[in-house]
Amino acid sequence: QVQLVESGGGLVQAGGSLRLSCAASGRTLTGYAMVWFRQTPGKEREFVGGIRWTSGTTMYADSVKGRFTISRDNAKNTVYLQMNSLKPEDTAVYYCAMGAVFSTRPQAYDYWGQGTQVTVSS
Repeated sequence: QVQLVESGGGLVQAGGSLRLSCAASGRTLTGYAMVWFRQTPGKEREFVGGIRWTSGTTMYADSVKGRFTISRDNAKNTVYLQMNSLKPEDTAVYYCAMGAVFSTRPQAYDYWGQGTQVTVSS
C-alpha cells in the first residue's frame, strides 16, 4: 500500500521561504515520478514541478521557475519542495503525487498525499 505523507506547510510573509516534504512508503520510488501540484478553491489542481526519481531530472511550471526547487533523498524516500521568494498568489493547498509516467496532468497520478496548506500573506 503506497502512502504519501506531506509536511511543512504554514503561514509565511511574502518574500519568505518554506520547505515542504513528502515521504513515501510502501514502494521504492525508483522508476517513478514525484510531482507537486497545488489547488485553490474553485480551481483545478495546477502542476508546480516534479522530479524523475531515477535520473533526478526536474521540471517546473513557469510560475515558480527560479523560485522553487525540488530535491530528493533516496535513503528517506522523500521528496522536497523548497519554496523561496513566496508570493501571495502561491497560497494554495499543495499536494504531492506519485506516478509511473511523468506528466503535468493530475489525472495521470494514482497516488496522492493528503495536502498541506501554504498561506502567503502580503
